[in-house]
Amino acid sequence: MAASFAGSGQGIPAISPALWEEAGWLACELSVELPVHGFTVRDLLQLSLGLVLETQWKSTDDLPLRANNRQIAWVECEAFGEALAVRLTELL
Repeated sequence: MAASFAGSGQGIPAISPALWEEAGWLACELSVELPVHGFTVRDLLQLSLGLVLETQWKSTDDLPLRANNRQIAWVECEAFGEALAVRLTELL
C-alpha cells in the first residue's frame, strides 16, 4: 500500500488507483455551507420544522462543498421535486 510521491510538485503525493479502490468504502461526511449572517443562539433554539431562514446567498453564487471539513468542490443548489439538491460545478 505505498503511495507514489511523484506528480504535482505541490507537496501532495499522487495516489495509485489500487489504493483508491481499497479506500472507496470509507465513510465521509459531506456538507454544503449556506451563509446565514446574524444567526444567533436564540435563533438556533427557535428552529422548527417548516421554518424559512433568510440568507445572504444569491441564487447565482456557488457554495463550498466539504468532505470531512475540507473543501473539495463548488456546487449550486436547485430544486429536485420537493427536495433541495446540489449540482457539482467545479472540483478542486
